[in-house]
Amino acid sequence: MSTLPPIPDLGDDEIAALRERYRVERERRIRPDGSAQYRRAQGRFGYYAEDPYADPDFTRGPLRDRVDAVVLGGGFGGLCAGARLRQAGLERIRIVEKGGDFGGTWYWNRYPGIHCDIESHVYLPLLEEVGHVPKWKYAPGEEIRQHAMAIGRTFDLYRDACFQTGIVELRWDDGEWVVRTDRDDEMRATYVVVSNGTLDHPKLPAIPGIETFTGHTFHTSRWDYAYTGGSPDGGLSGLADKRVAIIGTGATAIQVVPHVARDAAQLHVFQRTPSSVDVRDNRPTDPRWADSLRPGWHARRRENFQAVVTGEHVDEDLVDDAWTRSAHVLGKIISSDARADWGPEAWERAEELLDFDKMNRLRARVERVVDDPATADLLKPWYRYGCKRPTFSDEYLQAFNRPNVALVDTADHGGVERFTERSLVVGDAEYEVDCVIFATGFEVGKSDVLTGRLPVRGRDGRNLQQHWRSSGVRTLHGVCSSGFPNLFQLGSVQNAPSVNFAHVLDEQAIHVGEVIAEARRRGVERVEPTPEAEEAWAATIESTSPERARFDAECTPGYYNNEGDARGRRTYGRGPAAFQRLLREWRTGDGIDEVLGDAG
Repeated sequence: MSTLPPIPDLGDDEIAALRERYRVERERRIRPDGSAQYRRAQGRFGYYAEDPYADPDFTRGPLRDRVDAVVLGGGFGGLCAGARLRQAGLERIRIVEKGGDFGGTWYWNRYPGIHCDIESHVYLPLLEEVGHVPKWKYAPGEEIRQHAMAIGRTFDLYRDACFQTGIVELRWDDGEWVVRTDRDDEMRATYVVVSNGTLDHPKLPAIPGIETFTGHTFHTSRWDYAYTGGSPDGGLSGLADKRVAIIGTGATAIQVVPHVARDAAQLHVFQRTPSSVDVRDNRPTDPRWADSLRPGWHARRRENFQAVVTGEHVDEDLVDDAWTRSAHVLGKIISSDARADWGPEAWERAEELLDFDKMNRLRARVERVVDDPATADLLKPWYRYGCKRPTFSDEYLQAFNRPNVALVDTADHGGVERFTERSLVVGDAEYEVDCVIFATGFEVGKSDVLTGRLPVRGRDGRNLQQHWRSSGVRTLHGVCSSGFPNLFQLGSVQNAPSVNFAHVLDEQAIHVGEVIAEARRRGVERVEPTPEAEEAWAATIESTSPERARFDAECTPGYYNNEGDARGRRTYGRGPAAFQRLLREWRTGDGIDEVLGDAG
């Protein structure tokens, strides 16, 4: 049986009281409009998504050429795909990216305080290939962005890259993919890998009157240093005489608030649901440890982290941080069968008791750190640990002890109710401010392929989005679909999630690279799963996916449960480590014939 901390012995009355408090707090925050409470940054609000870092004078002529592969997206998914395709022997690899350089989320996000929240020695991909050991346990955003660019240089991905370019159509034609862009390109490619649209497009709250506000506004993913002054390291001198509002209290705000609190004349933080905030304890990498590393260290470390957070037994926890020490309550975020020896009912009760204990400890931390009891009460998270992505900081809660910082709780009002020309309105109170910063995150899990914003037409003109709408999402391993030869997708569809999404993306990229390499060895021109393989994988997902609808329905609303609509997440339920082992065995066995045979 896997190692666990002692199961807390809570009385029935205490359990009932906690469940009821969670229910009440959830009901305070449910909105009938669900995810429609947010609007996409487009049309009249499109300026919130403009690229402040790209060359405004960039021009080039349209491309009419052939490449071996087109990769959509220049974040870590696209970079891993490019690197693994290069290792598979492909010569011309074109990454198409709407930003001005590689980096994806780390290209867009340059706000003050930005760091990764997974240890950088397991989060950053291709560390050994690039020859880099991160300087901090949790690397700052600029180091991460520079590492993304280093991947591009190491694997010669800049040579054929197209930046400041968006894809408008993918169409299978006469054995090749025709890729059309918003720069009038019409490229042809043998293979296409889609890895874009997951964490790049900012979302805005659809607050009435937002267009009438006469103060300054911007989104954290397009931080306006011309207005605030300073840099990602802080020093926001431009806010010294400003009254600032931050809307949102998720992972971004946890990092932004301490810097704005230090430098603004006044800060109001508008909160609907508080985040859970655990200890961060960031520190520089020990150079003696870095010098001691031996080949293969990176794979061993990230696989160890993955095993620990999914509850698998390991002899040593190499990362040893707040994530790994919370592994016993991560089961609702990361699917795993590591506790199968308990039996479902016994483990469900044990997990809930461990969850209550974890959240009690986090609420007690708020009480210890925040001086004002009323503010502390508002900052306490009342929900299960897996309802919202956990956050970590040694500065966020402390910021509310500053005299210039005030917390505005909006839970009973569904958020900020409206804007006036100079104020934000919540209930009977108006808060006059000079600047509003939207820390409201990205559209999560809504890739352009899934939403249909990117038309994809496969064999016989079949439209992928219409095909999925009529029959449900059908893939093999979440990577490829029948009727769409040589098209691969990286992302969260029909695979096993993990808190370290960069690891998931790299494993998918390795899988795609090795499948293509095997196809080239065999002289197979089309990689495409059979319909039978798709059906079998759909059955596997259905049989292994944990029942999440009830848990999601009991959670406070957020992006994990699509703002409370209890959608139930369908994933490979045996966990990411088991999923990755399955892919390796499939590639080395007869399974690979499911995509390299005659798919028609």
